[in-house]
Amino acid sequence: MSVIPTTGREWHLVARPQGWPKPEDFALREAQVSEPDSGQALVRNLYMSVDPFMRGRMNDVKSYAPPYELDQPMGGGAVGKVIASNAEGISVGDHVLHFGGWREYATVDAESAVKVDPEVAPLPAYLGVLGMPGLTAYAGLVEVASFKEGDAVFVSGAAGAVGSEVGQIAKLKGASRVIGSAGSDEKVRVLLDEYGFDAAFNYKSGPVADQLKEAAPDGIDVYFDNVGGEHLEAAISRLKAHGRVTVCGMISQYNATEPTPAPRNLVMVIGKRLRVQGMLVGDHQHLQEQFFQEVGGWIREGKLHYRETVIKGVENAVDAFLGMLRGENTGKMIVAFED
Repeated sequence: MSVIPTTGREWHLVARPQGWPKPEDFALREAQVSEPDSGQALVRNLYMSVDPFMRGRMNDVKSYAPPYELDQPMGGGAVGKVIASNAEGISVGDHVLHFGGWREYATVDAESAVKVDPEVAPLPAYLGVLGMPGLTAYAGLVEVASFKEGDAVFVSGAAGAVGSEVGQIAKLKGASRVIGSAGSDEKVRVLLDEYGFDAAFNYKSGPVADQLKEAAPDGIDVYFDNVGGEHLEAAISRLKAHGRVTVCGMISQYNATEPTPAPRNLVMVIGKRLRVQGMLVGDHQHLQEQFFQEVGGWIREGKLHYRETVIKGVENAVDAFLGMLRGENTGKMIVAFED
């Protein structure tokens, strides 16, 4: 049995952000740590995830997930080591994936924790390429967008944890062409040189519509949307008849304080008979085993590559979150808790 500390640090939301979140909207506080109740395990977190969806949960609005409560620890994906257990099937020393992030120590219900094996994949991978972002990419392309061999695919936010995996899965499954957009020339080089995209562009270098037209002169069949706004408008213009759009995220609008203009060409959805569908990864858990087998195999074979941007220290979690919103990460943004 590991020694249970008396206290641990956790991040609380103390004010609802107006527009872009500010460091003063958060507070790092000491909290009591106690023995787990029946059916629970106490986990010392080793890594936690920061993700775009967390920004939405900071608003006091009804959505698919309840808003974060003020002056309470926030939630998010984390992986850690069990230091005490009162749950059948979970032992001290096990590593588990759970949703009690943003804190050094988490008490989790056994039914909501998933055991992971650091011998199969590095622990941070279970927060990214083999975690929620990975399943999002897989399900959003294969199931929501009904991808088929020969499709031309455009991905926005393509250097992020989801987008980079979408593009590679499309290539591995026989896409005729994969195009990505990213926010820096360095990220564009990563898409082309490491991830095998056929074309990529820096959306800050010129109008997205013009750059996409040049990258996809024959049009696209699938658009995987992580950005919204100008990107969605450009994609609608380039989509072929019966094209499909997976709307996974609209990060360009998350911090807007005024209504943002919708794509001005939505009328084209009619003539092109486009299918535009939003997605939440929670609707696709039935694909989890298929996802692990197929994507895990590609990783072991060296066919699918991924990057992580790692920020060390629980005290830097808010900086990591804000940096992710600004696009400072390449691949999955992860916070590593120092021992």
